[in-house]
Amino acid sequence: MREFWKYLLVSPVFGGTILVFCTAVYAGEIPTRAEINNSEVKAENLTKNQVMAQITSVSQLSDVQPTDWAFQALQSLVERYGCIAGYPNSTYRGNRALTRYEFAAGLNACLDRVNELIATATSDMVTQQDLGTLQRLQEEFAAELATLRGRVDSLEARTSELEANQFSTTTKLEGEVVAVISDVLGGNENITDNNTTLGVRSRIEFVTSFTGRDTLVTRIQANNILGPDIGTQEGNLAFAGEDGTTNAEIDALFYEFPLGAKTQVIAIANAGAADDITDTVNIFDGDGSTGALSTFGTRNPIYNQMDGAGLGITHQFSNQLALSLGYLSGAANDPSPRNGLFNGAYGALAQLTIRPSDRIAVGLTYINSYRQPLATGSNAATFQTLLANDAAFASDSYGIQASLGISEKLVLGGWAGYTNSRALTGDRGEADIWNYAVTLGFPDLGKRGNLAGIIAGVEPRVTSSSIPGVGRDRDTSYHLEAFYQYQLTENITITPGIIWLTSPNHNNDNDDVVIGALRTRFSF
Repeated sequence: MREFWKYLLVSPVFGGTILVFCTAVYAGEIPTRAEINNSEVKAENLTKNQVMAQITSVSQLSDVQPTDWAFQALQSLVERYGCIAGYPNSTYRGNRALTRYEFAAGLNACLDRVNELIATATSDMVTQQDLGTLQRLQEEFAAELATLRGRVDSLEARTSELEANQFSTTTKLEGEVVAVISDVLGGNENITDNNTTLGVRSRIEFVTSFTGRDTLVTRIQANNILGPDIGTQEGNLAFAGEDGTTNAEIDALFYEFPLGAKTQVIAIANAGAADDITDTVNIFDGDGSTGALSTFGTRNPIYNQMDGAGLGITHQFSNQLALSLGYLSGAANDPSPRNGLFNGAYGALAQLTIRPSDRIAVGLTYINSYRQPLATGSNAATFQTLLANDAAFASDSYGIQASLGISEKLVLGGWAGYTNSRALTGDRGEADIWNYAVTLGFPDLGKRGNLAGIIAGVEPRVTSSSIPGVGRDRDTSYHLEAFYQYQLTENITITPGIIWLTSPNHNNDNDDVVIGALRTRFSF
């Protein structure tokens, strides 16, 4: 019982004393250093009897106002516990700094009062009636208290189980499955690969952080999706694999970490791409999982001249300006002639990204590449002849990408890309290749999380060439794409879409081709 009295009496008194004495300097206007020093000098000149003028009501303190934030605490200490003393001139001096002597004197007075209350047990603060009320409340809420105790015990047990069986303290397991049904809905009768197909791309990612600011990503992938063969590299599907097998392999492996407050570094061991190094400034760039269905609609085709292993650095000069530099080698692990980290196929990037506001972004990009063709466009623009002959070539590409958020539900974007390529073996020559697109995005159309998109442009087209086997594209093919990404649940999206190619391969002799696709993404 005596310990119970101590709990009820000492806790509020001691806490209130600390609150009033230690923070009284904030009760009113904060004094200057000169005022504090002057007050300390005056306090040292006062005798103990002069300082300890006992009061019984807070109203006796002329400089304490009901508007002071500590008024109620001070009133309780004065009128309920009687352990606060004022100065002889009826002031409390709540704005003055507290000396260690004064704190000791005030605390001692309150502790003396507590001892008296414990000894007599007659304080108005706690009475036998109060104890009876507490007992009745305890009995009345016994069931609720028992329920809460059971819930706490259950939570503790579940927490212990999770801690004991968690996958990892540093690694999260993430994954997705992309299932695609596709078909060629129209085109030349000579197109034989026009059967309806169903393919699946599965990914599992281990996302690890050692410091909370770094990220190690290991991705395992199996992909048997094949795009339709329409006789040209135009209209490629962004999620299609290379060989259609279901073999699982380490598809991506990279480590990203900060180098100072404004610099981010990414070291890539496998399957790196330009979007791992810099912002491609396109809301449809979802790496085939979300956004555009086609390779062309995903990002400016000049970005596709980079893949493999390498390093990327992004320095954020400010919220409005960032510079990205990167180097990726497509044959970094191959020691044979004309391969390796520096002698084989590579792409080197420099990009300045400008964001004058949250809704406006502009990317100015330069890429120097060796034996890295564009991934989409006409057969001439993607160097099918040079690749078949294993000819060496180098390219300089320039791109500008822009995105303008007209409103929260309408985003206007687009890009233009120019590539100058040079043959380095045999009969040499040069080729000029252009591409451009305009995009319209409709975020949250019909439901939060949805995304509708329209893409209109010209895939890479050779406008002039002196390279043997790489002729100029005589005509112009237009790429028209529309899709609607519907957020069925938090983890499931369904995206129907079509890709319409006029005069495929930039040849008016070819009939238009329409490719239809239905993409379903499951994520966890």
